[in-house]
Amino acid sequence: MEVLGSLLSWQSIAVTAVVYFLTLAFYRLYLHPLAKFPGPKLAAITRYYEAYYDIVKNGQYTFRIAEMHKKYGNPYELHINDPSYFEKLYSREGRWNKYDWAVEAHNAPGAIIFTPDHDQHKARRLPLNAYFSRASVDRRSDLISLKVQKLCGRIAEFAGTGKVIDLGAAISAFQRDVSTDFVLGKNYNNLDQPDFGVGMTLFMQGGGSMWRLTKHIRWYGPAMLSIPKDFLIKNADPDTANFMRYAKAKETARLLKDAASYKPDDDAPRTIVHEIFDSDLPPEDKTVKRVFSDVATVTGAGFETTSSVLRLIIYYVFSSPMILGQLRAELAEAAEKSTAPDYSIPLHKLEKLPYLTAVLKEGMRLSPAIATRSQRIAPDRDLIYDKYRIPAGTPVGMTVLFMHMDEKLYPHPQRFDPGRWAIPQTRKSSEKAYAPFSRGTRICLGMHLAWAEMYMVVAALVRGFEFDFQGLTLDDHFKVMSDQFIISTKGKAVLEARVSTRPTRPGYYQPQRVHTVMSSAFENYFTEQHLDH
Repeated sequence: MEVLGSLLSWQSIAVTAVVYFLTLAFYRLYLHPLAKFPGPKLAAITRYYEAYYDIVKNGQYTFRIAEMHKKYGNPYELHINDPSYFEKLYSREGRWNKYDWAVEAHNAPGAIIFTPDHDQHKARRLPLNAYFSRASVDRRSDLISLKVQKLCGRIAEFAGTGKVIDLGAAISAFQRDVSTDFVLGKNYNNLDQPDFGVGMTLFMQGGGSMWRLTKHIRWYGPAMLSIPKDFLIKNADPDTANFMRYAKAKETARLLKDAASYKPDDDAPRTIVHEIFDSDLPPEDKTVKRVFSDVATVTGAGFETTSSVLRLIIYYVFSSPMILGQLRAELAEAAEKSTAPDYSIPLHKLEKLPYLTAVLKEGMRLSPAIATRSQRIAPDRDLIYDKYRIPAGTPVGMTVLFMHMDEKLYPHPQRFDPGRWAIPQTRKSSEKAYAPFSRGTRICLGMHLAWAEMYMVVAALVRGFEFDFQGLTLDDHFKVMSDQFIISTKGKAVLEARVSTRPTRPGYYQPQRVHTVMSSAFENYFTEQHLDH
């Protein structure tokens, strides 16, 4: 009788479970507020549909979304692939929350970038707005300039030697050194390492795996983070160990202690920790744990995002004699007007160069900061899209990469074509959905720093070097392979080249005196048929 009772008990449990899941599936397919929106039925029933593409397929859900849009989402959120709706969803007007299920999986509790609530995010971001303003970046442009000089010095070591340089790793090292110095006042000297700390670059390229797993297995991330850092440092490879040292909270605790005793006449530079400590934020937002989340995410946000754009731009520019020639002509004209002994061009002058700006904008179009969708929630009002009314509180996502590759906005979207940005019609039609730094209330905090880095690095490398990528093709390196939150490419940030130096004095590069008629040459360029690289 006991055995029979046990069997009946298990049968009852099994039947109850089946009935529960069937009822849940019926509700999500037919009664849920989002049931009227088109999409695959399995995605409407369970999040494990996304988990399969995130975990088993290694970050392919972003690209599965693109396929689903072509055919016709899940029970919890919507995704819209329509450039005309972009500025409505990523607006500065109204309250916009982030999706807690997605952002909390990043395991950075309290970080500004991953704060779901609109009002709390606004309060936490406020102390850092001035620190990352354009004026602040301009004042500290010498810091970036020194790092650019150091980068050029390291690259020059390979010139004429016949040795191959990993330019991708060098650019990543530059980005890490600028980011940590600008944000924390500390230089980790990545550019001094013989291999530019390439292991850390590769580590960052695959860093999305823990985030994806934690989205679906909520205990995974906290469990990994509970492992003592000293144990990981001891057992990891040198580059990963270096990252783990950076990721320890002891440095943040020291900075908080320094901020508490900081005096205006101190020689030490102010950091974001000083700004947070001196702000009106409540005490719970000034704890080591929460401030460390900001330190880690604000510095880390500038590592591989800007590096990926720079690698792509350098490859395209040096692979196209026409683009390279046009850019050098513009820079040569600007150098002629320079009053600096070394003919260097200051940041505020570089920012006014139209063709250089077009090259940077086109690079960011093809390589925006992140690959994944970014959800927004209107907590206090319904949203209207086309014929649909979206209930308040519904996570709605869009993917910048899809917007930037829209054929209606950008003819031949796979082509690197700086000329498209000189066409007024293109600029006007695309500006509403062009968002390499996102848009609205959550726009990238460090975008002015990123712009400055790109202007100065591209100008310096174009003026000072020749790069031979030895037959490297787009598919060898820049083909988008997976969503690691950032864009993960086939080349995994490796960009090998042989290098030679060139003089940077004014007048050295004067093909047909193009620089003397830059305005008309620039306009004529945009009417020509460009090569498809």
